[in-house]
Amino acid sequence: MKKIMPIYGTRPEAIKVAPIVKALKEAEIFDCVVVVTGQHREMLDQVNELFGITPDYDLDVIQPRQTLNGLLTKTIAGLDEIFEKEKPDAVVVQGDTTTSTAGAIAAFYRGIPVVHAEAGLRSYDIFSPFPEEANRKLTSQIASVHLAPTSLSKRNLERETFNSKDIVITGNTVIDALLTVVEKKVPFSDPQLEELVNSGKRIVLVTTHRRENQGEPMRGIGRALARLSAAEPDVQFILPLHRNPAVREALLPEIDGIDNITLTEPLAYGEFTRIIDASTLVLTDSGGVQEEAPSLGKPVLVMRLNTERPEAVTAGTVRLIGTDEQRIFDSVSELLNDSAAYDEMATAVNPYGDGKASERTVAAIAELLGVGKRIEEFDSRLSDADDMMRATSI
Repeated sequence: MKKIMPIYGTRPEAIKVAPIVKALKEAEIFDCVVVVTGQHREMLDQVNELFGITPDYDLDVIQPRQTLNGLLTKTIAGLDEIFEKEKPDAVVVQGDTTTSTAGAIAAFYRGIPVVHAEAGLRSYDIFSPFPEEANRKLTSQIASVHLAPTSLSKRNLERETFNSKDIVITGNTVIDALLTVVEKKVPFSDPQLEELVNSGKRIVLVTTHRRENQGEPMRGIGRALARLSAAEPDVQFILPLHRNPAVREALLPEIDGIDNITLTEPLAYGEFTRIIDASTLVLTDSGGVQEEAPSLGKPVLVMRLNTERPEAVTAGTVRLIGTDEQRIFDSVSELLNDSAAYDEMATAVNPYGDGKASERTVAAIAELLGVGKRIEEFDSRLSDADDMMRATSI
């Protein structure tokens, strides 16, 4: 029996790896050993609990205001000890976090094949998003198998001269996770949110945490939200605050105490999916939300200058708006007040998955290790590649 070791440390990774862990544990040919780094702590634990995952190893690497270099070196050292003990046949890393890059490097130095889930995303700006763009490109150099969520991701890898035979289009496992959790209708721990969702009031979900937006751009986001709340008193803006002190220091002075802006602590994933489902639209600088919200028919306005996920921009369900205060105000106002503009985005086709990405992932791992064959790839039916490249930035 081949030993497969998924490694993850953040909440977004946990959400996307959870369906893979489930599929690996259900496959009789694999022994699945789960390792978490604890790059996120409470948010990571919430996701594991929701999906019924008990990690075999927990490095618990996070420390307050930890540097990226400190996080990377501590993670590599901890993983190396586990590799020495467990001797996995392959490791699975996901996306673009410090955990994924550390896992890939540590495995490569041990001669262990690396399977990279959500491979091939590119913004083509090494500093935006930072450090994620560099992380995913570094991991690509090490991976034995690249699990591309869409055909554009595959094309990105092929342009960088990776062999097509090592790339599998799986769709994104976030859709597998989302469709499972939405059906659960997880209750809110905060009665205020339960009451709000059941009120039928229009909701705008807001998330912001991106490193390159911290400081003045994020203060501008806060000012835009304050203006929007005054202009749209019948709309409730819900903002789960990231735990990073730099985020709170920038946002809170601009928006604290406004009646129709509801501030919460980070929501558990089950609760977060319910908020997305109940929302009219989503305003975000997150990566994963750009994939999740379109699956539920919610328009997404992305407060970034570029995105490594242009497929939904091309499809029309996501729009890049940057962090300019006036543009944020105008973009949200348009969708709240122009039903034609809203409907055009809300009914666009989501290109990110069909709920079977984890099944394709396990089949690709089986082929890598000589114990099975790949299955039919995900057909994302995307538009012209040049159109999607133009959609990468504004």
